[in-house]
Amino acid sequence: MKTINIEKFNQIIENITNKKYIHGATFRVLVGESGEEWTGASGNLQVDSAYYIASINKMFVSALILKLINEEKLSFDTPLSNFIEPDVLKGLHVYKGKDYSKEITVLHLLSQTSGLPCFLSDKPKKGKAPIKELEEGIDQPWPINKVMDRVRALEAYFPPGMDHKAKYVDTNHQLLNLVFEGVTKKTVKDGLDQLFKELQMSHTYVCEDIADKSYIFPYYKNEKRNISQFITSTNNDIISTTQDQILFIKAFFNGYFYPKDHLKSLELWKPIFFPFQYGIGIQKFYMPRMMSPLRKVPDMIGHCGSTGAVAYYVPDLDVYITGTTNQQASPNAAFQTMIKMVHSLLEK
Repeated sequence: MKTINIEKFNQIIENITNKKYIHGATFRVLVGESGEEWTGASGNLQVDSAYYIASINKMFVSALILKLINEEKLSFDTPLSNFIEPDVLKGLHVYKGKDYSKEITVLHLLSQTSGLPCFLSDKPKKGKAPIKELEEGIDQPWPINKVMDRVRALEAYFPPGMDHKAKYVDTNHQLLNLVFEGVTKKTVKDGLDQLFKELQMSHTYVCEDIADKSYIFPYYKNEKRNISQFITSTNNDIISTTQDQILFIKAFFNGYFYPKDHLKSLELWKPIFFPFQYGIGIQKFYMPRMMSPLRKVPDMIGHCGSTGAVAYYVPDLDVYITGTTNQQASPNAAFQTMIKMVHSLLEK
């Protein structure tokens, strides 16, 4: 049975803030079999600090969609066109002059295989990509109609479902908002609020108040970034804590949203960018042995966010890890921290 070395873990969390630009960190580790749990924090974060989870919200939205599929209210093959008017859908996915918009399915959106452009990171012909503007402190709202207008102005990457192709884009999960709303006749925020209630995630919420200052704002290098206009416009951006993230990730991998004995079917991994692969609604962090020749790094499945937020399950160890280093400019610090924790657990 894996045992947490509390002294070692405390030292790991204390050392994080020695890294450049890391102003604070908080992490929680749960050993599934024994229930042994550790929580630590350093710098300007506390063990109960609320923080922006960034793209971990994609896994939350995916969980809602997978639950609908399991309840047979939706299928992987359901086309996006069922939820968007034809004149709005037209031109959303254009690749080499051909419009593939009607061919996009729920599966394509869940698995990052739609080939759609990314409204957030793709640079338009004029101006900057929104992610670069956010990094520079230029905050603005991006509601779904604005997202689709931007996507229609960009070239797609490949036809939907093209063999062996995946492209990680924020557009996919914004469109899944529309799928959820079309099936349930409720907003995705309503669905997430219900999820939080069911899992007793009492310190987690969808950010909707532009004046909210109850959570720790993320940093870009040495500057705090108030991106409230952006995260209150999406209806699915989430503020949470390490404890609540453990509740979610544990529920997910124990079959709360999609049957536990079918979870392996979601592991249709395709590379997106090293060291990540994407399955159906889930992401894998992997480290080839040649990159860590002295000590193996086991696969971690879950999701991360660009601010150094992480929520992963380590199947080989039956261990859950959540946390954040709260830094947009250096998210790799969170993964270095997780690797150290896992290696500590592997020590005899």
